[in-house]
Amino acid sequence: MHADLDDEITGLRSQVKQLRNVAQEIGSEAKFQKDFLDQLQMTMIKAQAGVKNNIRKLNKSIIKHGSNHIVHVVLFALLCFFVVYTWSKLSGR
Repeated sequence: MHADLDDEITGLRSQVKQLRNVAQEIGSEAKFQKDFLDQLQMTMIKAQAGVKNNIRKLNKSIIKHGSNHIVHVVLFALLCFFVVYTWSKLSGR
């Protein structure tokens, strides 16, 4: 009877050891996944900041080139006006 009880205790001790090892593996895996998610979150934050900066630069560029476009249109209109004015003065003589 003591032998059966000793065998049972030995079996339980080995199972407890296995469970401890499994728990340590789970803990290690959980830490690895947490670190990975933290790193992924930092990468996403950096990517969002990069996109935000690029959008800001793009908006500035659009505003700058849009302003240049308006200046070109006004200069073209003035040139057309000057050509028509000059032509009307020359053809009126």
